[in-house]
Amino acid sequence: MIKVSLLLLLLTTTTVVFGQVTSIAKYSTADRLLKLNDINGAYNLFKELKAEIDPNDTLYEYVVWYHVVTATELEKESRLREDFTNSLKFGLEVFKAVDENKHLFDDSFAQKEPWAIKNIIVSYFGLGQGDRARKYRDKLYEEYNLKSLLQGIDEYFNFDFFKLDGKNVWGYEWYAELPADRFSGSFTKIIYYVYSTNPDGTDKDQLYRLHVLMFHQSSEDTKFDYLLERQQENDKAMVSGSYYQYTYMKDIDYNKLRQDVKDVIKNEIQPGSRRTLAKGK
Repeated sequence: MIKVSLLLLLLTTTTVVFGQVTSIAKYSTADRLLKLNDINGAYNLFKELKAEIDPNDTLYEYVVWYHVVTATELEKESRLREDFTNSLKFGLEVFKAVDENKHLFDDSFAQKEPWAIKNIIVSYFGLGQGDRARKYRDKLYEEYNLKSLLQGIDEYFNFDFFKLDGKNVWGYEWYAELPADRFSGSFTKIIYYVYSTNPDGTDKDQLYRLHVLMFHQSSEDTKFDYLLERQQENDKAMVSGSYYQYTYMKDIDYNKLRQDVKDVIKNEIQPGSRRTLAKGK
């Protein structure tokens, strides 16, 4: 009986050690691929390891960290190619991995979560599924109200991105809500930034901005809360103008807004008014 028990112990120990050696070897391979900038290869191995390793294993935290790092990079690459199906897949994966494991790390790891949420929102908008983005948008607003967001995503967030006619178009939303007093000052809820591009598709120069601007209502009969405005800067002045044909209610129709922005860019539609403000005044 003693011999049988000893044999079982030896077999169990050998299996555990063999498993650890296999995990370490796979981790070393993943680390080498990462250094060679083979992000996809490294990601696949880190993802496999994350599913295989016991969370109590000392290697687990390293695997989780690099799984998140590589998945985040692949999400970004997919999103900037407008491959929103894959960017959404990676974005949801990053969000889940951070949410489930943030107790293992310091606050810097947990702060990856709002950025993952932002990326998920962009992917849903890219897929034409803005309604599915709403619950993630609400999560950012909850964190904003708790004042728990770090600089860079604490006042506004990127919610949309697309390429059109050789231009990169970035949509940003501000958390602040529409003022009750419509004459209190200027207020912008959303800005679409329009950039020319370099040969590799990255941003080159900002051509102009399209603001979803609060309309200064003069009577209770006004049927909208915002209108679209174009702003363009040069060295001497800021030139702006309003599109009175593009208006929005407080609860903005994002699908309509996105299509309006595309119409303005694609058809090079000029504003119905023009104002010039010299810089320094």
